[in-house]
Amino acid sequence: MKRMISVLLACCMMAAVTGCGTSEEAVQNQTQAEKEQQENVQNPSENENAQTDGKTLVVYYSATGNTETVAGYLADALGADLFEITPVQPYTADDLNWSDDTSRVSREHEDASLRTVELEQDTVEHWEEYDTVFIGYPIWWGIAAWPVDGFVTANDFTDKTVIPFCTSSSSDLGESGELLAEMAGTGDWQEGMRFRSGASAEDVQGWLESLEQ
Repeated sequence: MKRMISVLLACCMMAAVTGCGTSEEAVQNQTQAEKEQQENVQNPSENENAQTDGKTLVVYYSATGNTETVAGYLADALGADLFEITPVQPYTADDLNWSDDTSRVSREHEDASLRTVELEQDTVEHWEEYDTVFIGYPIWWGIAAWPVDGFVTANDFTDKTVIPFCTSSSSDLGESGELLAEMAGTGDWQEGMRFRSGASAEDVQGWLESLEQ
């Protein structure tokens, strides 16, 4: 009987020790899990950082397709999003005939009050997520095509790097970028680039590489 009691007591003691060990291990695992969770909050993973990093947006107005082509090359090379500035009343080929004094662009050029162009959409969804914005346009009479003005004045470029680019058969960038920057009033506007009509993807890539230097 004494032997049996001794055995039972020994078994109980072993069970208690095992139980304590399991409890201590559980507490340690819980403490470690809480510690890792706290570290994750303080030091997000690389994937989480990537999700919160600012993105790049390519905004453009294209009258004849040249600026649209360059914008597409930029977006492809940068993995950027695209946003097209679209007038509610699109410009037709006759509207764009600058040699005709009665054409739409000629009349708008002569009378600045006519240059307020209503846009289908002048703001971009999740605008706050973009930290770099490329803005493209054709050159009209030495300045940015005025449909771009409505987009520039409708948005806040604070804390954004803004890089203009234009397409033109002969005119250079001129002061178009500076004038848009003045119109915006916010943002870090960089020196832009003029592309010839029919610019290639290689032309665009070469410019982007020069920006990285």
